[in-house]
Amino acid sequence: MATQQLWRAQLRSYPANGHTAFLPQIRKVVLEFCQHYPSSSNARTFISNHLERVAREHPHVEFVVRQRNGHEPIARGFYANGRDKVIPLNKLQVTGIERKVQLLMDSSGAKIKPLKGARTVESTTESARGIWSGMHVDTPFSI
Repeated sequence: MATQQLWRAQLRSYPANGHTAFLPQIRKVVLEFCQHYPSSSNARTFISNHLERVAREHPHVEFVVRQRNGHEPIARGFYANGRDKVIPLNKLQVTGIERKVQLLMDSSGAKIKPLKGARTVESTTESARGIWSGMHVDTPFSI
């Protein structure tokens, strides 16, 4: 009886999200601010004091700081699926800006689908236990 030889390439597995490894979907975060607008003051503070720490915590993400005079501050995330998300940063404190940047990094970049109006699942068969009612128990159900 002949034995079949296994090649090393046949034993290789590739990482997939949720299986053996997590592949972050975010590629790049762009922070845009104005040098003169008062609404950009907290964004400038975040960039000068906190951005380096955030960038060191997430080495897989490219951080770009762009000065955009005459515009409100925004954070823009670019994702592996080709989409981008924009979050305005005006009227936010420094901690709020950090939370919004973290929100961009935790997001998948997928389009947000509304749950309202989606088709509900309806079964054609009755459930195994039947319909529950508070009146069919020994002691009536009370709130």
